[in-house]
Amino acid sequence: MPRKVVGVNPILASWVGRVRYEPAWALQRLVAELRAEGKLGDTLLLLEHEPVYTLGRRGSEAEILMDPDERQRRGIETVRSDRGGLVTYHGPGQLIGYPIFNLGVAADVRDFVCRIEKTMIGVAARFDVAAERIDGLPGVWVGDAKLGAIGVHISRGITTHGFALNVATDLDAFNGIVPCGIVDKTVTSLDVETGREVLMDDVVSATVEAAAEAFARPVSLTEMDFEAIAGG
Repeated sequence: MPRKVVGVNPILASWVGRVRYEPAWALQRLVAELRAEGKLGDTLLLLEHEPVYTLGRRGSEAEILMDPDERQRRGIETVRSDRGGLVTYHGPGQLIGYPIFNLGVAADVRDFVCRIEKTMIGVAARFDVAAERIDGLPGVWVGDAKLGAIGVHISRGITTHGFALNVATDLDAFNGIVPCGIVDKTVTSLDVETGREVLMDDVVSATVEAAAEAFARPVSLTEMDFEAIAGG
């Protein structure tokens, strides 16, 4: 039987702040190395990105509709990533969660993705927003509008990348792409669904609680000096 992502060992969550995509990707690789070496336990990086369109392993430049000059004017970078999925947008007001977990050699990827989806659904519920999964479409949805996206990468049992939950995101930026290759649905955010301002600090706290429920493990939010851990 594949190994489930459950257990008594705590998940360490760390708020990183607002970071450009490529430095955050480099941080993921560092944390993944530390996880593989056993210097860190399973770790959940929580952060925001500066505006960026990212292309997953199956993403095509043709799915970016906004021309390069307009992207430059609006300060939106374009980066090709090794995550799963197609094209998406990340930016301020969007909570990014990068779970760097060791799933082992018999990784149950479907179970792992399901638990990430449950985490986002649990966060939404704490703001009285009824999000759900749609068969065949990764992520979480409110009706036909996508609230949260998922794209993961797993190498030798170690996970990188993860989820993006729209909190108070500039949804107009999604008009510059074909989000995740889906043309007949829209995007939404917690502030749109609630009709009020939703604070990122509150969403981070809700994510820690929801992840503990979804993964059936304690999650502690703490500050971590990853460079110091690597040097040690």
